[in-house]
Amino acid sequence: MTYPETLEYLYTRMPEYQRIGHLAYKPGLENSLRLDDVFNHPHQQYKTIHVGGTNGKGSTSHLLAAVLQQSGYKVGLYTSPHLVDFRERIRVNGEMVPKRYVVDFVKKYRERFEPVMPSFFELTMEMAFLYFAGQEVDAAVVEVGLGGRLDSTNIISPDLCVITNIGLDHMQYLGNTLPEIATEKAGIRKCTHHFCRSSFKRFLRSQG
Repeated sequence: MTYPETLEYLYTRMPEYQRIGHLAYKPGLENSLRLDDVFNHPHQQYKTIHVGGTNGKGSTSHLLAAVLQQSGYKVGLYTSPHLVDFRERIRVNGEMVPKRYVVDFVKKYRERFEPVMPSFFELTMEMAFLYFAGQEVDAAVVEVGLGGRLDSTNIISPDLCVITNIGLDHMQYLGNTLPEIATEKAGIRKCTHHFCRSSFKRFLRSQG
């Protein structure tokens, strides 16, 4: 398949939230965990920073990745959605994943991931994790897609967690009040370090 044909396959065979809304939403981590088993848990091969919240999590993710890169680390960045090119979602040191990698990923692993019937987001996430492992990144900054506790990205065990401001968003999934929504978004807090200046310095020191 060509790159455009591969994207068409991903968009038509894998439901995408930005295109079809709630029909693409799959609550729970069971599907993501099954998919992660298929690829042998690539996110365990590097440090991760998990970024959640309502507004600002994308810009915060880019900022953290830039700080780490400037400090001399090789950094993966996974964000969503993209604006122009699908490859904006997956970057290493600011460079988008090559078109050839996207095409080869689908071609090579299609028979393995199709039985899981992943969503577009779940598969894109796993593509990013595998790409970061192959690129031997030191750390990856991973932006939450929707919510936190039940978001597909919450299969990682982050070394640092960042939660931006909390607002009334996706109330049909996350709750009707700020405390309810905040509880869902705080579900990414499995790590011992939460974002502050001193903990970020400790994280940088832990990278060697």
